[in-house]
Amino acid sequence: MTEGPTRGRVLVTGATGYVGGRLVPQLLDAGYQVRCLARTPSKVAGFPWSGDVDVVAGDVTDAASVRTALTGCAAAYYLVHSMGGEGAFAERDRAAAATFRDAAAGVDGLRQVIYLGALGDDRDPNLSPHLRSRQEVGRVLAEGSVPVTELRAAVIIGSGSASFEMLRHLVERLPAMLTPRWVRTRCQPVAIRDVLYWLVVAADEPKARGRVLEIGGADVVTYGEMMRVYAEVAHLRRRVVVPVPLLTPRLSSLWIGLVTPLPPSLGRPLVEGLSSEVIVRDRPAADVLPHTPLSFRDAVERAVRRVEHLEVATTWAGADLTSGPADPLPTDPDWAGGTLLSDEKETAAAAPATADDLFAVVEGIGGVHGWYVTPALWWLRGATDRAVGGVGLRRGRRHPDQLRVGDALDFWRVEAYEPPRLLRLRAEMRLPGRAWLEWQIEPLPSGGARLCQRALYHPRGLWGRAYWWCLLPFHALIFGRLAHAIATRAEERGVGRGPTALSVTPRL
Repeated sequence: MTEGPTRGRVLVTGATGYVGGRLVPQLLDAGYQVRCLARTPSKVAGFPWSGDVDVVAGDVTDAASVRTALTGCAAAYYLVHSMGGEGAFAERDRAAAATFRDAAAGVDGLRQVIYLGALGDDRDPNLSPHLRSRQEVGRVLAEGSVPVTELRAAVIIGSGSASFEMLRHLVERLPAMLTPRWVRTRCQPVAIRDVLYWLVVAADEPKARGRVLEIGGADVVTYGEMMRVYAEVAHLRRRVVVPVPLLTPRLSSLWIGLVTPLPPSLGRPLVEGLSSEVIVRDRPAADVLPHTPLSFRDAVERAVRRVEHLEVATTWAGADLTSGPADPLPTDPDWAGGTLLSDEKETAAAAPATADDLFAVVEGIGGVHGWYVTPALWWLRGATDRAVGGVGLRRGRRHPDQLRVGDALDFWRVEAYEPPRLLRLRAEMRLPGRAWLEWQIEPLPSGGARLCQRALYHPRGLWGRAYWWCLLPFHALIFGRLAHAIATRAEERGVGRGPTALSVTPRL
């Protein structure tokens, strides 16, 4: 693909959705000028690329706003559908596509509409209503005078995609499950990275215009195999899957709504879509838009890795991580991204204490200084960790008062060190998950400094969640008192303004 600002302008509808929100920065990187049609323009402001695009207020059901948005555009992406819709969603989607098609017909210079549809054999009597509607939208768009490129995909794998989040929550939360027969149905999942690649290159390939191109990942798998691979990638024990014939799509969606954060209205079309084979049967995409897609395992590994790491990036200031299209975005719905449990405490140290004083007390924690409060409980946690083969508290620390990234600190390791603003420790005790303890410090305009202390935990499987809930009573005993003790010692340090103000005697 040619780099530079000469590619012209493209319109993206559905820019605040899962695919659209990730497509826009890819188009910008490819040198396109991007315009977004948004029913609520303020939603676009939540994306990091919002300052680099034009936004037109409107809706695909309003011909006037569609024509305004399309004016001056060489191509348009149609990424609108009623995934979680109920009732007459097919009629609404059909009418919206017809409105967009007719409005596009009168726009000079518009050479192509690109639509992301759904795989599935339209001759299959069991094809779900939502998959059938997605294909119908493609046909309605193609009836117009502007050539349409329809890319048909099945399950999209990437952190935040509804299909991936359903898979992730089911596997992580249920070591054994009764499942409908559709777990044996074949599908061809595709990484969001590959979907975005095909969407971008389609806009610059004349051979793609007026074509229906089926796209998919490297592997054809059943949903049961998808669950097995996810468990392996996430280092979970093998899940027991028992198919039964009694679970209808409605019952399955209600069960998904109970076990996962996805609402049943979204779970049902996902389940229904898995009841029919959704695999690539026609291969012209390989000739028109040649590309080697990721395997299913590679796609899951990327999504899982992004869940673990980008939760840190989006939750903690100062993380230096490179994001990608598989990452969860701050604008994704609440059920998207990795499960990150937290216990947050906030307090302040009064003047004359400063941010430097607060950070000095935080930096001195552990080792010979101890953990300031409830030493018996800290000792017990260390002894328990040693008993199960962990490092315990015996490692201490390299220097009693100074830290650097990579230092061992009792059963923690320093992951981020930015004086006097941030200290983050990563747990190295044996856990059914990953844990961090973090302090953020900021000076107050009126004097003194604020301390935000967070214990964060990314559970692994059902036991990981049980571990967190079992420890909550101990968190109540420890973490609030710890934040208060740190602030108190910073105030003592501010008054004394000397090293003797930092007591090394642990306090109960």
